[in-house]
Amino acid sequence: MNTQHWMSRQFFSFYITWGIFLPYWTGWMIHAKGITVSQASLIMSLGLVARGIATLVAFPYFSGKFSSKTLLNVMAIGTLGAIVCCVPADSFASLLMATLLLHFFYPTLMPALDSAAGVLVQSNQLRDYGKSRSWGSIGFVVAGMILTVFTGAFGDKVIVWALLFGTLAFMGLGFMRAPDVLSEKPQRDQQKKGGMLKLFHIKHFGLVLIIVILLQAAHASYYSYGYIFLQEIHAPVYLIGVIINIAVIAEIIFFFIADRFFHQFSVGSLLALAAFGSTVRWIAVFAFPNVIVFSIAQTLHACSFAMGHYAFMKYLIQNIPHAQIPKAQGVYSALALSWSTAVLTIFGGFLYEIEPRYAFLGMILCTIPSMVFALVYRKVEYKKESAVAI
Repeated sequence: MNTQHWMSRQFFSFYITWGIFLPYWTGWMIHAKGITVSQASLIMSLGLVARGIATLVAFPYFSGKFSSKTLLNVMAIGTLGAIVCCVPADSFASLLMATLLLHFFYPTLMPALDSAAGVLVQSNQLRDYGKSRSWGSIGFVVAGMILTVFTGAFGDKVIVWALLFGTLAFMGLGFMRAPDVLSEKPQRDQQKKGGMLKLFHIKHFGLVLIIVILLQAAHASYYSYGYIFLQEIHAPVYLIGVIINIAVIAEIIFFFIADRFFHQFSVGSLLALAAFGSTVRWIAVFAFPNVIVFSIAQTLHACSFAMGHYAFMKYLIQNIPHAQIPKAQGVYSALALSWSTAVLTIFGGFLYEIEPRYAFLGMILCTIPSMVFALVYRKVEYKKESAVAI
């Protein structure tokens, strides 16, 4: 089978659902279920906590017991069941329980897919990770474009049904034939490789993890307050969706060309570039609070998010043993993509209340240290290469 096409298809079908859930789920709870903004915010914040626990503990544990294909299928079934539970939920308590269940199963599909891609690259069955991952970003944009039409015609009540049918399609694709290496159960010797702490015995894993945690956490203000900041600077309502999608389009382009143009860059160089681009992005938004500069700064999402993620995947593929990949993905997903973002969202909210622009400037408290650490790591890499050459 064509492994490249299989991985691209899985990324595309999953991120179509993510493009429904991430931007629209809070709005669905508020407008279709009638809960308040503060109640919806509390549910989503607790959901981030549940997501972190699931990806840090549950996902690595079960990945040591079951094959990648089985794990993907079970998580997809669990996700579908959780969405079904959300349909009849009509109170704060029932929505909270259903959404926490959803956050336990659903976000673990993200590190599970990246772990599968890492295994395929290590086994020389996937040549171009970036190109396959770009199809995920394309799916995210497609979902937003299609759902905008349906919500405009039928209201926010269609959001849960769109997510339900999208997940059903992803689950159906998961039961089709997958690459053989993903159907293999972990060997007993692989299961005994050690716990999460053994990852930190791998050279420079802790340093690289700190860098990507800081990089991803720096998106907190953008994710939480970007939409209302665009309203603050008087962006035309009909253009806000387009402006937000500039970042995703930049991400797509980067992933599509990454393996061709950046494969010779070291991990340290990529991380340093990502941190530099992120710093420039948030300073520009702070210094020039207008729609044109914000739109131009959106293209730097290719650095701040996509390049940082690509660099971590490159480090993982080059340095992490096959059996430890799910654990590394679990740590990355929990600390970089969940908990750190939750903490920085609170910090960004405090700054936003003082002055909206400060919420974005405050993110350089993450990006500048990440750039310093990345340059330190780059220097270590350079010394290592020089020693090998000698």
